[in-house]
Amino acid sequence: MNIETFIKEWIAVGNSYNTEKYLEFYNQNAVLDDPSVGRKFIGHSGIKDYFVSYFIGFKTQTELRKLEIKEDSAYLEVEFTGDFPEGKIGGSFDFVFKNNKIEFVKADLIH
Repeated sequence: MNIETFIKEWIAVGNSYNTEKYLEFYNQNAVLDDPSVGRKFIGHSGIKDYFVSYFIGFKTQTELRKLEIKEDSAYLEVEFTGDFPEGKIGGSFDFVFKNNKIEFVKADLIH
């Protein structure tokens, strides 16, 4: 698995708002923990709710700023722009991969 390519494709698909294709990046029982919204989103149905609410709903676009790759994990810093109060804000993702998909990700905002 080429993690850099995977992350760039994940961002591109997210920016295209293709929900079904976005979910293909995650294992069936993956967990997305986002302290900035105070919730954990579990499995494809939870992650779909997160994506529809916070990415499609706010017309969020994500731009890669920094990527640090380890064996089966990665740390990503991005810049979000969209129809949310700040208009532009930094974000981070801590990924853990299993079977060439996202098993766990902690998403947060950088103020």
